[in-house]
Amino acid sequence: MMKKIIRILIPILLIGVLLWAKSYFYDYKINHNLKVISEGKVYKSGVIPPDDIANFVKEHNIKSIIDLRFPGTGDDVNNPEIPVELVAEKEAAAKIKGLNYFNIGSDQVPKPENLEAFFKVMDNPANYPVLIHCFHGVGRAEMYSAIYRIEYENWDKDEAREETRLLTKFSSFDLGKPKGDFLHNYVSRKEKAGK
Repeated sequence: MMKKIIRILIPILLIGVLLWAKSYFYDYKINHNLKVISEGKVYKSGVIPPDDIANFVKEHNIKSIIDLRFPGTGDDVNNPEIPVELVAEKEAAAKIKGLNYFNIGSDQVPKPENLEAFFKVMDNPANYPVLIHCFHGVGRAEMYSAIYRIEYENWDKDEAREETRLLTKFSSFDLGKPKGDFLHNYVSRKEKAGK
């Protein structure tokens, strides 16, 4: 009986390890947590190393980068930004002809001034396709991607919130958590205008 259980558990554990390795090494380290938000229009990711930006921009025809990081000390788990890394990205982006770079440093939950700056970029059709990124590509980048879907693609706010994770339950986008509650209670500009 015990041998049967072990024969079943070993393949399950191996599959789990392979999935974790794929997720960590490919998605995070190689593909930078890239996700298509709206094909040919909006993408989200984690940090792309400055030496890789030109190829990444060319591959995805990116015209604008929105960097949601802001200079920090590098010791905050949620916002581990180091000023020299932001400068390196900005300098790499400046070398790419026709690429717009916008730094909209944001906390995990956007402030009104962050949203205003974000809408200013996204309201201009000349800025598309746009890459939205933060450090890991799973917090702020997902938040602003959900806001994009609500504002520009007329998604229901809870559908946009649930799209941030495979399992929203127990994540930072769950109801009862700041990010989840922010999106759940989000009022779009159209709603505010009464349209």
